[in-house]
Amino acid sequence: MKAKNLKFFIFITTIVAIFCTSFIFPSYLNKATSFISDKTPLNIPQISEKSFKLGLDLQGGAHLIYKADLSKIDEGDQSDVMQGLRDVIERRVNAFGVQEPLIQTEEVSGEYRLTVDLAGVKDISQAVDMIGKTPLLEFKTERTEEDIKRRVDKIEEVQGMTDEQLESVENIELALDDPYYQRTSLTGQYLKKSELGTDQYTNASVVLLTFNDEGAKLFEQITSDNVGKSIAIYIDNMPISAPVVQEAIAGGQARITGSFTRDEAKTMVKNLNAGALPVPISLISEQTVGPTLGMASLNQSLKAGIFGFIIVLIFMIVFYRLLGLISSVSLILYVVFILFIFKLFGITLTLSGIGGFILSIGMAVDANILIFSRMREELNSGKTFSQSLSEGFNRAWPSIKDGNLTTLIVAGILFFFGTSFVKGFALTLSIGIFVSVITAVFITRNILRLFENGKLSKIKWLWK
Repeated sequence: MKAKNLKFFIFITTIVAIFCTSFIFPSYLNKATSFISDKTPLNIPQISEKSFKLGLDLQGGAHLIYKADLSKIDEGDQSDVMQGLRDVIERRVNAFGVQEPLIQTEEVSGEYRLTVDLAGVKDISQAVDMIGKTPLLEFKTERTEEDIKRRVDKIEEVQGMTDEQLESVENIELALDDPYYQRTSLTGQYLKKSELGTDQYTNASVVLLTFNDEGAKLFEQITSDNVGKSIAIYIDNMPISAPVVQEAIAGGQARITGSFTRDEAKTMVKNLNAGALPVPISLISEQTVGPTLGMASLNQSLKAGIFGFIIVLIFMIVFYRLLGLISSVSLILYVVFILFIFKLFGITLTLSGIGGFILSIGMAVDANILIFSRMREELNSGKTFSQSLSEGFNRAWPSIKDGNLTTLIVAGILFFFGTSFVKGFALTLSIGIFVSVITAVFITRNILRLFENGKLSKIKWLWK
């Protein structure tokens, strides 16, 4: 790179670093711009202050575990139903106002569970109440007369029996089901949206439903198979409407009518838009992380990171002299760029994520050490500064590439197959590796090129 282009590159890098620093710490720049605006006619706009997004372990909040009842779901469909449940709860939590909730499904001892982490939630009881009240929406079709008779007879048979007597009754499940309607595959899992409407003939409030593509196909199939029969709409196992199908209904549109007020219809629309559950859930565990404990963890993490970073800078300067000083500048730029990315894209920072970030600093230092060691070997062999610089980077690059590539592969495995905390670690580590390669290979190299053919390049002890 020519000297003119090299200086331009350094200038652009400096401007970008200043911009990133201002975005990370806007309060300091805003104070300066406010002072200038007060003392001069200039009206300098201020940078909006955006905070870093902190995870549950740093910000405090709630950790909730729900158990899903999949007893009536075929084994082959349970995984898909749990994914639908996760999506529904996420919509519900977002409607509640929680930003970036962490919701995961898992299987424990044959039970399917849903883990919900709500960072920053102050009213835990209200969050639990809102999630727990999410309605179970089901569409049921009429049973045959023979099927109805079998269930009604069984219900009459078991009436008045004790629990011990019920254990010896054959086909007891017939008495536990709805005797008149049977479940279908169409549930709230396939609901796209709900809105309030008005019946054009009676002016009564109705709830309009729109299904997704798969739900539209199921609804069309169900109405085709039940022309002239009623389809009952249940919410939380309570029938709210049982309209008779006049013809097959295509397009995925349906409506709920009933003897409810407009306020009740509005509430139903709100609940359904937040998400009707495909299966019932029950809260089995609730843990809270106080903001004081979270702040203490954050402060300790920041102190550890700052002290570690300073020690690394001192080590580099003591052992590599001017090379170490240049490396320190590169590392500072690396930290600025990383924090800018975290804040710009709203990456949630957890304790494990901060650990991945700190580890990536070590990876960045490792790249510089490989380059500087190769440069020293070339200088000791009698080569010029320019030759040593070129050979040092060229020969160190294969080791840097292979080392970072293998780390990225491991981080990718951790991200796709690990738990939530492991994923946070893998994500910040991966981002750090990409940025560290850029700062070590491009920024450090171009800063060193400023010394080519200069007086300092002649002073051997500064570089060896």
